[in-house]
Amino acid sequence: MDTTRPVEQHSVGRSLALHLGPGVLIGACYFALSPILRSWGYPSIAALMCTVAIVLVPVELGYLLFEGRKRNGRYSLEGVVAYRERIPALQYFLWVPVLFVLVGIIFTLMKPVDALLHETVFSWVPVLESGLTAGYSRGALILTYALVAVFGVVVGPIVEEFYFRGFLLPRMGYAGKWAPVLHSLLFAVYHFWTPWQFVTRTLGMLPMVYAAQRRNLYVVVIVHVLVNTLDVVTAVAFIAAMAR
Repeated sequence: MDTTRPVEQHSVGRSLALHLGPGVLIGACYFALSPILRSWGYPSIAALMCTVAIVLVPVELGYLLFEGRKRNGRYSLEGVVAYRERIPALQYFLWVPVLFVLVGIIFTLMKPVDALLHETVFSWVPVLESGLTAGYSRGALILTYALVAVFGVVVGPIVEEFYFRGFLLPRMGYAGKWAPVLHSLLFAVYHFWTPWQFVTRTLGMLPMVYAAQRRNLYVVVIVHVLVNTLDVVTAVAFIAAMAR
């Protein structure tokens, strides 16, 4: 990141709007598309992937490029996305596995909490369907998880990490030492389509936030991609079993 000019700090109101605004748009699009795609024989995760393509990427990446044009006079991420300084290659082989395992443990241990919150507080919110159950055709699942492989594993995580950890987090000076916790909470709430996971996501993102600040943004990008890859691996095994 360009260190010759100070990072503009956001006000509380602007920070909240930039954290949660995209989530509102993504949630609205997802809930509108889900019944349509379900009627066509696709699980709701397909609607979420379509939403990543038509809402998340244009809104979040578009805003970063807009800020880059204001700062640099051209569409660029220079001076906009922070935490991109180089680190020794060996640190990737250390911190990526550590974070991957740590995040995996948190999300696994918190599954009962997710289930409890969904049953008692958020039962009115439709479950995000993976489609990996009886009722969906093999062709529909192949297309669905092709979309997941592109938008859920690669494009979405990269854009989110650049937007949230690289852009919003460094501009939360108003929160002082509590910025990582508040940022993790806001990122969790941003996922309006799965609100029962807000506690899990808040806890699960804390290691990623601290790693981005103290190591490198690309470390957390890789971890985010790897975590989401597990869904595709599971789906490939399921689809292969259907063929047999």
